Amino acid sequence: MLWLIMAALSAFFAGLTAILAKCGIRNTDSDLATAIRTVVILIFSWVMVFIVGSASSISQIEPKSALFLILSGITTGGAWICYFKALSMADVSKVVPVDKFGTVLTVILAVVLFRETSHFPAKIVGVILISAGIYLMIEKKDMRPRKKKGWFVYALLAAVFTSLTAVLAKAGISDVESNLGTAIRTGVVLVLAWLVVFGKRKQKLMKTVDKKELLFICLSGLATGASWVCYYYAIQKGHVSVVGPIEKLNILFSIAFSRIALKEKLKKRAVVGLALMTAGTVTMAIWP
Repeated sequence: MLWLIMAALSAFFAGLTAILAKCGIRNTDSDLATAIRTVVILIFSWVMVFIVGSASSISQIEPKSALFLILSGITTGGAWICYFKALSMADVSKVVPVDKFGTVLTVILAVVLFRETSHFPAKIVGVILISAGIYLMIEKKDMRPRKKKGWFVYALLAAVFTSLTAVLAKAGISDVESNLGTAIRTGVVLVLAWLVVFGKRKQKLMKTVDKKELLFICLSGLATGASWVCYYYAIQKGHVSVVGPIEKLNILFSIAFSRIALKEKLKKRAVVGLALMTAGTVTMAIWP
C-alpha cells in the first residue's frame, strides 16, 4: 500500500507548492520567480532521469513525440506563468479553485477530442459538482474589473493551459518515459520562462530579490519536484483511477496551508464549494 501513501504525498507537496510560492512572491516579480524555480525543477527532474536510468532512451524519441513534448512544455510554461502571476495578486484560497477549473476543461476536451465516454455519468456529475464548487468559492465581486482583480483572468488562463497540457500529453507523448518526458518538458518551460524575463527586461531585478523570498521560491521548486516523483511512483505501482483523484485533492492541502500559514479564512459558501469540488473529484474516480 506504499503507492497510496505516495499518492497522498504527491497531493501534499502539490498543495505545499502554492504556499511556498506565495511566500516567495510577496515582493519578488512573479515572472522572475517562475524562471528561478524552473531552474530548481529542471535540476531535480534530470537527477530523477539519471536515477531511473532513462537518459539513454532520449535518442529513441519519435519526432511526433518530440513535437508534442515541446508543445506541452510551452503550455506548461504558460500555465505556470499565469498561475504565479495570479498568486502574486490574490489569496491562495481564491486562485487555487479557479485553477482547478482545468480539471473540468480536461474532462470536456477528452470526451470531445478522444471520445472518452467510459464512466460518462460519473464525469457529468463530477463536472457539475466541481463547477458548482468553483462558483461558490469565488465571490462575484472578485470578478469585477477593479485594481488587482486581474488575478481571475490569469488563474483562468492557467486552467486553460493546464488542460491543454493534458490533451497534448494524451495525443502524442505517452510512449516517452515519464521522468525523461518531464525533464525535457521542463527544459522547454525554462527557456520560455527566461524569454519572458528578458523580453520584459526583468533580469535586472535579480539583484533585488530578497534572500528569504529566494529560499521560498527554491523550496517551491523542490516541492513541485517531490510531488512529481511521488505521483509517478504511485502511477507505476498503483491504480491510475485512484491515484489521479487523490493527487487532484491537493486543493485541500492548499486551502489548509493557506489558513495556517497565511491566515486566509473561508466563508461558509466557500467551505460548501470546497466540499462540492472534493465530492466531484472523488465521484469521477469511484462511480462506474
